[in-house]
Amino acid sequence: LISHMRGKVADMDRIKEVCDANDCILLEDCAHSLGVFYDGVHTGHKGVSCGISSQSYKMINSGEGGFYLTDDPVMAAKCAVYAGAYEGLSAKHVTVPGPEVFGDLPTQLPNYSLRMSAVAAAIVKPQVATLEPRIEKYNKRYNDLVEKLEARLGDLISIPKLTPGVTRMVHDSIQINLSEKFSEEQVQAFLDECKSHGLPVELFGHKSNARNFINWKFAPAEEPLPMTTAMLKRAVDCRMPLMWDDQDFEDMANVISESLESVL
Repeated sequence: LISHMRGKVADMDRIKEVCDANDCILLEDCAHSLGVFYDGVHTGHKGVSCGISSQSYKMINSGEGGFYLTDDPVMAAKCAVYAGAYEGLSAKHVTVPGPEVFGDLPTQLPNYSLRMSAVAAAIVKPQVATLEPRIEKYNKRYNDLVEKLEARLGDLISIPKLTPGVTRMVHDSIQINLSEKFSEEQVQAFLDECKSHGLPVELFGHKSNARNFINWKFAPAEEPLPMTTAMLKRAVDCRMPLMWDDQDFEDMANVISESLESVL
């Protein structure tokens, strides 16, 4: 399972090659990569299936929910059954295989009643039509912000570069790797200073961050992964709300810069 966290995509050709060589099923978590293209194709096409989220903060926001996409008819049928396709209700799903694929699946698999509500769907549909202009707006603001931060902070930070092969990115947030010259205490002081100015900046390696693998007690790492741990301790993350004005991002650049400079 490959998660395109914050829309950042790895070398999917190499990952697919390794999966195929080891008879592994490749799934893509595209919750954060709606609108992101790899080799000119939307993310999600390297795996046998993918999931796209419409939860809060995502490119399409219905509060909760999302989409499951696959070209595998059996996987599609099973997904429909899990979502709710008992007593012939599979016919009410618009994008599912024919009844011959469902067979006895409705009696073999449990029904979790995960269908998207009509209200959520009504919220989603008009947002689809605005994706392209929103992506353009996000990316322009991101590029302007990166230019300001790099010009002012120099070697105190590094902004992650895109993987070769990513032909379009969607920047609805910014990730920054802090220099190794900052101690853990200084990193925390930087976060606190940003917060005091009303700007929430998160540390991926924080003990409370759900994205920190150390916090995954349900799936503990078999190895300590020291390189990943060290990277996460200096990797910070900040959302770029679409509803903000352009001037707000000038303020964001100033808050991040001044907060980082204040802890030196």
